[in-house]
Amino acid sequence: MRPDDDLSLPHPARYQPQRQPLADPLGDMRARQQRSGQWSAHQMAGQRWPVACVSLEITQRCNLDCTLCYLSESSEAVRDFPLEEIYRRIDTIVAYYGPGTDVQVSGGEPTLRPRDELVAIVRRLAERGLRASLFTNGIRASRALLAELAAAGLVDVAFHVDTTQERAGYPTEHDLNALRREYIERARGLPISVFFNTTVHQGNFEQVPMLAAFFVAHADVVRFASFQLQAETGRGVLGARADLIDNDSVAVRLQQGAGTALRFNVLAAGHHHCNRSAVLLVAGGRAYDAFAEPAFVQRFMRETAHVRIDRGTRWKSVRSMAMAAWARPALALAGLRWGLRLAWRMRAGLLAGRGRVHKLTLFTHNFMDACQLDPERIEACVFMAITQDGPLSMCAFNAQRDAYLLRPLQTSTGTWQPLPPGHDAVPTFPIKWLKGRPRAQARQPRQAAVTAKQAQP
Repeated sequence: MRPDDDLSLPHPARYQPQRQPLADPLGDMRARQQRSGQWSAHQMAGQRWPVACVSLEITQRCNLDCTLCYLSESSEAVRDFPLEEIYRRIDTIVAYYGPGTDVQVSGGEPTLRPRDELVAIVRRLAERGLRASLFTNGIRASRALLAELAAAGLVDVAFHVDTTQERAGYPTEHDLNALRREYIERARGLPISVFFNTTVHQGNFEQVPMLAAFFVAHADVVRFASFQLQAETGRGVLGARADLIDNDSVAVRLQQGAGTALRFNVLAAGHHHCNRSAVLLVAGGRAYDAFAEPAFVQRFMRETAHVRIDRGTRWKSVRSMAMAAWARPALALAGLRWGLRLAWRMRAGLLAGRGRVHKLTLFTHNFMDACQLDPERIEACVFMAITQDGPLSMCAFNAQRDAYLLRPLQTSTGTWQPLPPGHDAVPTFPIKWLKGRPRAQARQPRQAAVTAKQAQP
């Protein structure tokens, strides 16, 4: 448990934000992995970084109504935080974790924020030395906007596309590939990395191999594909996931789609029940396991843990890793031998692809149900949400969002209220502000009244 956690509070409110920066955040993360039994020589948390990423939510509004939405029942009514508060939270991230931290600019749908404010937020993140990623459903993320954000310092764009969004005209994941291709073309050639997020649920579980094959086929642009397992939290309507969906079963299907055996978690990131990852190299349309020799990969990570890998473009990434190895002759020699062996295994693909190679990471994230938080996993968490009080594990935050979202904030101009005048609880919200489960519940009395009226003689 973290020092700020209070076991006297009801679950999940017992999990509290870290309220003060630490003198040694990297050492603190290492100690947390040790206490939770997750420490190993290949654990990146506490070696390469003090936190994997921090979610900076800049709006609670959204232009979709996902059946597995993690947002709270009051989200659509909550006003956007003032820019002053967003900037303060950015400074808090730097104070807690330092420059180089990955920050997800998210929501809600962050592109619903006024364009000039969104650009200003990304620019402020870049000025503070943070690596900004835009997490968006893509509807308003035009190429012009992405280019402007890239110029302001955006490092990555992550498109969330899957059947939980119930987009009109796209009933299956296969149908949604047309939309994914459109988004890929919007970002092609821009100096940003392209990610895709997919929520895995019973309705698309059997389509995971097809999705993996799609991302392999588009690895010339797509560098990271995250598969996030269904969790019962927020205002969604699907509830808990089926027992057959877990990190292991999704990993099996990812290998089927990639067409090759993969080693997951050669490099660990936090708790093994939370995150799994595998890295592919794609050449000539064929996928190869980049981590087929785990001993060297783990050694490289340990000996270059202090080096910041530049993700902006593929060549910058390769250059930064090569320079890190070159500074260590023994590592450079081992890397050369490893590279030659890898090239020999990939020879058919390299010939077919005329030497062109693309890197693709396949990642699974197993979020916890709001009422089933595991203290050990919270302790080892590497994915934080930034609140007005400090960083908090994302799963713990999702389980008690309104405790933070509905609290007034003090700004330089006075007290800022999160809800419009006259609205202080979910039942008072107009139905147009509701989504997911609250909207379905609000409609039930109306539907019952209509049914009763129709039944009258």
